[in-house]
Amino acid sequence: MNALLLIAIVIVIAVFLLSRYGSGGHRRSTASELDDAVADARRWIERLGSQVLSLSGSDTASTQALADASERYNAASGQISTAQTIRQAELARESALEGLHYVNAAREIMGMPAGPELPLLEGQRRAGSVTEQRTIDHEGKQITASPTASPETPNYYPGGMVAGRPVPAGWYSEPWWAGALRTGMWTAGSVMMFSMLFGGMSGIHYGPQEFEQGYGDTGADGVDGSAGDTGQGLGDADPGAGGDGGGFFGGDGGGMDFGGFDF
Repeated sequence: MNALLLIAIVIVIAVFLLSRYGSGGHRRSTASELDDAVADARRWIERLGSQVLSLSGSDTASTQALADASERYNAASGQISTAQTIRQAELARESALEGLHYVNAAREIMGMPAGPELPLLEGQRRAGSVTEQRTIDHEGKQITASPTASPETPNYYPGGMVAGRPVPAGWYSEPWWAGALRTGMWTAGSVMMFSMLFGGMSGIHYGPQEFEQGYGDTGADGVDGSAGDTGQGLGDADPGAGGDGGGFFGGDGGGMDFGGFDF
């Protein structure tokens, strides 16, 4: 009887120790992973900051791209200063990477080498890119998309998901995605506009039906398997928070932190 009691006591102590030190090891592992994620984000943020401080635009398009890069730097810096989770650190990293894509676009316009290849943004591959210049008339105004910068297309977007819908990489006459970026909602005419602007264009992986239903929000390119956590990259109206803007055509709810434009 005493032997059985002793065995029971040993088992209880063993379970307690395993539970205590096992959970402590997990906490240390999680803390270490967070430290690594923060350090990685800061590395990209510092790289973006050095570019923003050392470059100035030579024309309207490069000036606009660098202004967007600067806005992304400010957003990333704010995000990382309050990051308490790995995902929040990843969002800060994404904002910095987006800013560096803007920098590369500006450098290309000014005839400067773009530098080392950058990691893709969340959803960037899936959104595709503009491969031909096209101008449409939509709701009383002209909208132009082009693979290259020009006085008519000074607004760059590196490609990705905005409010759960794809915005292809390219140069545009205006940031037509700005309203959805700000509010997390697309207007009723967005599907028609998308169809007219990108229908049949090589390099665009979505048709109007996919755009309407938000098929692009599958998470194939997301940091944690969920592109919707950021919308492409990553955030919402409050830098550092996740969530996919639902919008007129559905979605998971929340706002966006993609695009790098001031409103």
